[in-house]
Parts: sequence; structure tokens; C-alpha cells
Amino acid sequence: MKITQQMNLKSYFILAVFFTLYFTNAQEEYPLWENSIPGQIKSDEVKEYATGGTAEEILRFHQITEPTLKAYLPSKKLANGAAVLICPGGGYKILAIDHEGYQIAEWLNGLGISAFVLKYRLPDDRIMIDKSVGPLQDAQKALRTIRKNAKKWGVNPNQIGVMGFSAGGHLAATLSTHYDAMVYEHMDEVSARPDFSILVYPVISFQENITHGGSRNNLLGKSASQKDVDYFSNELQVDKNTPPALLIHSIDDLAVPVENSFEYLKQLKAFSVPAEIHAFADGGHGYGLGRTGTYSIWSKNAENWLNSILNK
Repeated sequence: MKITQQMNLKSYFILAVFFTLYFTNAQEEYPLWENSIPGQIKSDEVKEYATGGTAEEILRFHQITEPTLKAYLPSKKLANGAAVLICPGGGYKILAIDHEGYQIAEWLNGLGISAFVLKYRLPDDRIMIDKSVGPLQDAQKALRTIRKNAKKWGVNPNQIGVMGFSAGGHLAATLSTHYDAMVYEHMDEVSARPDFSILVYPVISFQENITHGGSRNNLLGKSASQKDVDYFSNELQVDKNTPPALLIHSIDDLAVPVENSFEYLKQLKAFSVPAEIHAFADGGHGYGLGRTGTYSIWSKNAENWLNSILNK
């Protein structure tokens, strides 16, 4: 009896190790910039720190000075070669990196998609020569890094998308419309253009009537020129080469008006860029994957859309 119990325990242990090795997603975090960070100002005054991360309070990163890219790779059994760069939100003030980053990466892994969470620098005059382009520099570099290392990570270089939430949605849309802007010097010819985008309750526009004031002020400052406002109003920057987009928004969003998504959709349609929108009656803002309410089904909508995009 005792021998049988020991054998059973040993068998369970072996099985547990097998399933852990076979099914657990590989995760590794990399410094985004190998050498110097473009436009960086060294400051002892600004140091990264985190708050929250409890059942009552979401995890927030503050004052990011050293951007990173965290790779979440699906099991080989599920992997389909697609990849998504994830930009968490936070009004360009903090990064809500758990429910709009890590949790999203794990969900994508379940679909067989490699995911890369970008912990991007937050605009700050104390550490940036031009804070308006700091996040875009990081986003371009991240997309190029994924594409450059496609073979290493088992990724199809022609199926790399970007996904963003709230202000991270603004960054994802900015990457989609300014992927070829020369915001830092680079020697390689690897494109930073995403092949598709998923924008969840995104800040799209910096125009006064529909923008999220905090995101605009944090990126551009309170006295931004109209030229800069227009440049970072992504609905005004769409052209025929803008990647296809899926837009997710709630009509009752009081933080970022749903008109942001509608305006982007309107311009994508004008340039015959494939696009789809799901505007839910409820949900408000900042719900991540969402577990209740009509908005909770957006992840299934996204899964269906991804299947249609990736299987063309």
C-alpha cells in the first residue's frame, strides 16, 4: 500500500513536470535599447517604481526610464506564427501593465499568438529631449525588434500586429500611422509597420472636442501647437498604407469618447483600409478583458477578427 502511494505520488510529480514544461508559456524580459536610449536625459530625480498589484488595486508602473520588451511565447503545440506588440494604457502618466498587458499576453498565447508587452517610457521633460516622440521611439524599436528576431521567436515577419488600450491605443494608432517617421537614427532597414492593429477604448484624436485631455497634455504639454495636435491626431494621419484595424469601445465611456474610434473608422473607410468596430452599450473605460456585461465578449470578437485577418 505504501509502495503504491509512493509510485502514485512519483507519477503525479512526473506528469506535473511534463505539463509544466510542455504547456507553460515561455516568458523573458529584454532591455529595449541595446546601447544608448535616443533623446535620453540622465536624471537622478526620476526613478521607476510600481504601485498596486493587489486584488483591490491594479498594478501601475511610474516614471519608466529604461523601456523593456517582455516576450510571451505560446506552446509549440499552439503556436501559429502570428505576433502582437501590446501597449498598455495609463494616460501617458502610468502603465496599467497587468490587466492591459500581461493578462492580454496570456490570452493571446491561448490563441497560439506570440505576445510582446512593451513597457514604454512615459513622456517627461526631465528625462527626454523631446517627450512627444519618446513613446513612439520605443514602439518603433519594439516592432522592429520583433520583426528582426522573427526566426528566433518563431514568428512570421508578415503577421506582426500591434494592440493598445486607452493611451496605449493612441500609441498603437500612432505607430500605425507614423511607422516610417524618423524619430530616431537606425541602421537597419527593418520596417516598423504593423500588419494589423487592435485598438481597445483608444485615444485616437487630440482634437479638443473628443480627446482625453490628460493623455494629450502629458504627451504634448498644455500649450501644444495646433500643428503638433494635428500630427498626433491619428484620424488625420490615415492613408492607404495604414494597417487594418479592429476597434473596441463602449458608448458609455466617459473618459475617452467613443467618437475617437468612430473618427478613425471613418478615415480608414475613406482610404479603403479594412476595418471593423464593436461599440458596446456598456463597459465604461479601462476594463481590460472584462468578465461581466456586454463588453465582456470583445475578446471573442477579437479572436474571430484575428482568424479572418491571419488566414487570408
